Amino acid sequence: MTRVRWFMLALLFAGTTLNYLDRIVFALLAPDIRAQIHFDNEVYGYITGAFSAAYMIGFIFIGRLIDRVGTRIGYAIAVAWWSIAAALHSVAHSAFALGFWRAMLGLGESGNFPASIKAVAEWFPKRERAFATGIFNAGTNVASMFGPFFIVWLNLRYGWRPCFFITASIGFLLLAVWLPLYRTPERHPAVSKAELEHIRSDAEDGKQPTLGWGAVARYRQTWGFAAAKFLTDPLWWFYLWWLPLYLRDLHHVSTQDVPWPLLFCYGMADLGSVFFGWLSGALIRHGWPVALARKTSMGICAAAMPIAALSVFAPTMWTAVFLVSIALACHQGWSANLFTTTSDVFPKQAVGSVVGFGGCAGGLGGALFSSVIPGIIIQRFGFTPVVLAMGLLHPTALLVVHRLMGNLHPIRVDRQQAPAGA
Repeated sequence: MTRVRWFMLALLFAGTTLNYLDRIVFALLAPDIRAQIHFDNEVYGYITGAFSAAYMIGFIFIGRLIDRVGTRIGYAIAVAWWSIAAALHSVAHSAFALGFWRAMLGLGESGNFPASIKAVAEWFPKRERAFATGIFNAGTNVASMFGPFFIVWLNLRYGWRPCFFITASIGFLLLAVWLPLYRTPERHPAVSKAELEHIRSDAEDGKQPTLGWGAVARYRQTWGFAAAKFLTDPLWWFYLWWLPLYLRDLHHVSTQDVPWPLLFCYGMADLGSVFFGWLSGALIRHGWPVALARKTSMGICAAAMPIAALSVFAPTMWTAVFLVSIALACHQGWSANLFTTTSDVFPKQAVGSVVGFGGCAGGLGGALFSSVIPGIIIQRFGFTPVVLAMGLLHPTALLVVHRLMGNLHPIRVDRQQAPAGA
């Protein structure tokens, strides 16, 4: 049996790594940018909120677009858009201009996860999808682990403006590989009959119709996924945007020294993404029902969050970093399984729309609870109330998933029958 599906997964991993490399540049260089383009923590919250709000709006369109034009073209459009927007950060001379280009970046980057989740659904059987999702999702952490060293070096050598242009230019290299090499399994010349049978081993019977937002919104499982994204995405966005400033303000970590704690935090997040993705798949292979396997992995992650929130009381920088790393690892493990529930429940033709629907909700939660509101609270009261609140989000979301997504049984879609709950 050929292993072409793992090469396709490597492309998704590279794309996700680049996606996060482009978005973390601003957070890493914020102290230096803030010294040149003067703004306080509240304005910083508004700038990052512009990204999150546009990211949310992008999901309104991008999931449906990817379902219509296909993963190959849809993902290419997203990569080109976000690479151009990232490069144009280098010409910003005001907080407003930074906010505008952050918004443009958010619009483009909203395409990464709907396209990647759809690609995993196209290339992997269900028992491998959470593991595959965990692997490509680990690209977010690789960017956050090793990107800071590269970006800090560029900043010291050239200044902060070229950093945006140089990192953005890598996106066009990705396009040069993606467009000629990505195809669906049925159309890929290198896929053997044995691998194709493996990929189709638990495929849906018959051709399922493509579903848009109006159709998927009729299912309570869609709302369960969206509510979980709304509640839990803010934690990831909060640490992505605020961790360098958090370490600088509370533990006096300089821009030059911040890559080392970030390396540890996101290294742990990488392990969490892959391990908890693997765990639910292993439980399924040992005969566990899909719902029980997914929720067990997610439950372990959710239970750790209140403990991780105690980082705000840590007496030393490395104690705080260790607790933050637990939060990031468990969130990534949670995310790998939550994303996979969409392909557990919905046909492949609807996955892009469902992930887009949920991503929009996650973007709204991110804009409100990781950018705008935290910026206002931190400016007045410090980090403590925000970090403690983050510890309660995942346990709450687990209850929502259990109530609305239920046993994760696949839905049946009939063009002649209006969708009805489950």
